[in-house]
Amino acid sequence: MKVNIAVFYGCRSVEHEVSIISAVQAMRSINREKYDVTPVYVTKDGEMYTGASLFDIDNYSNLKKLLSESQRVCFLRDNGKVIMRYLDQGFMRKKADVAIDLAFPVVHGTNCEDGTIAGFFEFLNLPYISCDILSAAVGMDKYVFKNVLKSAGLPVLDCVCFRAREYTENQEQITAEITEKIGFPLIIKPVNLGSSVGITKVKTPEELDDAIRLALSFADRILAERAITSLREINCSVLGDADDCKASVCEEPFMHDDILSYEDKYKGGSKKTNGASKGMASLSRKIPADISEEKSQEIRELACKVFKATGSSGVVRIDFMIDTETDTVYANEINTIPGSLAFYLWEATGLSYTDMIDCLVDVAFRRARNREQLTFSIDTNILDGVSFGTKGAKGSCAKY
Repeated sequence: MKVNIAVFYGCRSVEHEVSIISAVQAMRSINREKYDVTPVYVTKDGEMYTGASLFDIDNYSNLKKLLSESQRVCFLRDNGKVIMRYLDQGFMRKKADVAIDLAFPVVHGTNCEDGTIAGFFEFLNLPYISCDILSAAVGMDKYVFKNVLKSAGLPVLDCVCFRAREYTENQEQITAEITEKIGFPLIIKPVNLGSSVGITKVKTPEELDDAIRLALSFADRILAERAITSLREINCSVLGDADDCKASVCEEPFMHDDILSYEDKYKGGSKKTNGASKGMASLSRKIPADISEEKSQEIRELACKVFKATGSSGVVRIDFMIDTETDTVYANEINTIPGSLAFYLWEATGLSYTDMIDCLVDVAFRRARNREQLTFSIDTNILDGVSFGTKGAKGSCAKY
């Protein structure tokens, strides 16, 4: 009997459309002889839909029509299993519930990749591919990520982090702190977004306020860090879990501006292959990166250390920066569910997209088996035989 994989994508995120591209790529690469695939498109309003039309990227150009051809669903536990139930069918339901064996979230950004969707699967006790709640949250929050790596002795750039209200009430103080601790040029980033959304390189003090206000339109917390003037960006993917992981070959992405933009990643030269947009795979890049074998090995080893320090699982892409003036490597950020799932890095390493997904399934089920050995509840009922009257219950609370 085949394993039924539910692929979740979309969600309430500024990276909603990127998620669709990545998910359609993934669904087309899953081995249908081993797995059944159930698409679960999550709208920006949080409603879930399934249907055969969701497999074709072209159909998303007319979303209203696509949803009319799809069916709304929800998920729940029933008799020890997680099932997908069809909604809007009236009293006499026509479609039978579908048992789901594994969740495959292909989501990007806040309200999903940040641990939110992992929490949903944990609540359902449904095995899933990708990082757990904590590692996903750490990976999404750039400031927390830096502090976790610092505590592990791994190299990151220093930064200043502040909230919207702090900036509104103490703009001069925040500006002075950034100028003193970071200096110019610098990078302004929303703390918890990906895909280069809201990021600006600031070269002069006069540009700082506009950059901050742009970032604040996407997030409540902002991060300022030094801009490396002699910069090379190198990316590396890691596959596995904290007990057993391996790193891919390195890549060097090429950008059209001072920073790698959303347009560079997803719009520049984007092509379609068999009805699916290539997404991140269309980014102009050099694979393997044109760096020495020693530097490549250094970055790959560092990638695995970052992966383990954050407690990651599944497939991630870690973005590094090389300051070519000092030849120093810094970990920039981790993408816990990377665009296109970084399949192009694994194909260059010798692992096909289909085989990579097989590895991800194995990792997910291994984690589920390990968790089955843990105790999450105690087989007792301390309320058995206990009775509180109205006054007693009220009186008990009144003592505290």
